Amino acid sequence: MSLRRSGLQKDVLSLYRRALRMVRTKPTITQPKFLLFVRYSFRTQASSVAPRDVAAIEHLLRRGQRQLEMYEDKAVKDCQVSQAMRVWEEEQQAARTTP
Repeated sequence: MSLRRSGLQKDVLSLYRRALRMVRTKPTITQPKFLLFVRYSFRTQASSVAPRDVAAIEHLLRRGQRQLEMYEDKAVKDCQVSQAMRVWEEEQQAARTTP
């Protein structure tokens, strides 16, 4: 059984896949930081907006596309990861390992 996705859902998934592809183009040593940045950004933004708030989702998509274009630049080799992102990652890992 396949899920039918709306246009917005497809756009969000497409942006996420593009961001994950961008991570693979970065130096191996900084890829975990970029991956954490992408995962954290998408998860926190998704939880901050209601699923039916189309205007807000479209705004976040446009903002995400502009930000991704900036990070896709070959001159960008590293990104800043905050302490809040690291704490979030540890909580996610703990939730996955707890039965």
